[in-house]
Amino acid sequence: MERGNHTVTEFILLGFTADPVMQLALFAVFLVVYTSTLVGNIILMVLILSDSRLHTPMYFFIGNLSFLDLWYSSVYTPKILATCVSEDKSISFAGCVAQFFFSAGLAYSECYLLAAMAYDRYVAISQPLLYAQSMPVRLCGSLVACSYTGGFVNAVILTSHTFTLDFCGDNIIDDFFCDVPPLVKLACNVKDSYQSVLYFLLASNIMVPVALILASYLVIVAAILRIRSAQGRLKAFSTCSSHLVSVTLYYGSILYIYSRPSSSYSLDRDKMVSTFYTVVFPMLNPLIYSLRNKDVKEALKRLFRSAQSEV
Repeated sequence: MERGNHTVTEFILLGFTADPVMQLALFAVFLVVYTSTLVGNIILMVLILSDSRLHTPMYFFIGNLSFLDLWYSSVYTPKILATCVSEDKSISFAGCVAQFFFSAGLAYSECYLLAAMAYDRYVAISQPLLYAQSMPVRLCGSLVACSYTGGFVNAVILTSHTFTLDFCGDNIIDDFFCDVPPLVKLACNVKDSYQSVLYFLLASNIMVPVALILASYLVIVAAILRIRSAQGRLKAFSTCSSHLVSVTLYYGSILYIYSRPSSSYSLDRDKMVSTFYTVVFPMLNPLIYSLRNKDVKEALKRLFRSAQSEV
């Protein structure tokens, strides 16, 4: 692709360090994290699909979140692992576009999906007796489909605007993947219109879902406060605690990276934060939704007993 007087055919990913020993150490760390991500999310999806007791709207959304995190982590981590052990740090222009597009689409989809999960918790707590009727399979499927549609439509907008920037010869990305901050640093002339696109996408994909989540939890808190017994209030709140943790960790890191003007990007600091929501967070979600979840623990025990009985 022509940019200025140069042709950009590939980018060089600097990653985290040029020290060979540190690269091997990081390879081992990321391999463990990625393996844990694959195993944790696959087990959670298998449990939800195979155990009829988990065939509820809440677990339908959790299963889709696990599928999304599995896909999301796979956009980044294999390339990170290859970069750590290979002298070739390049990624083709087309590969960079593809990685950028899928990472944006999946990130935005997760924003919408977390908002849909907040609505599910609102219905479960405010209308417990009508929960099944209020959240039929068709509605749950539509919410998930809309999450992916909204995410990838906005990814098309972001990708098309980002890769029409003028990259002035320098093709070295001081990061481990193709993302907005390092690509903006390579652009020789970032117009105000591009910054406006970023703020529009921030509002539509992050601020709107956050507003919906906050509105859902205001109603949830009001419903919990109307419960007379302390044990009942604690039980109702415990059904939301895992989702609250996910929302706080995910949106906190996303807002930190993308809610600032492009002139204030600090690549070294941003690298650490982006590592969390792209690589570590997908590994944490299965733990967040299973460690304190009695239903998932019981389903896991039943799966192990069933496997042992077949041996």
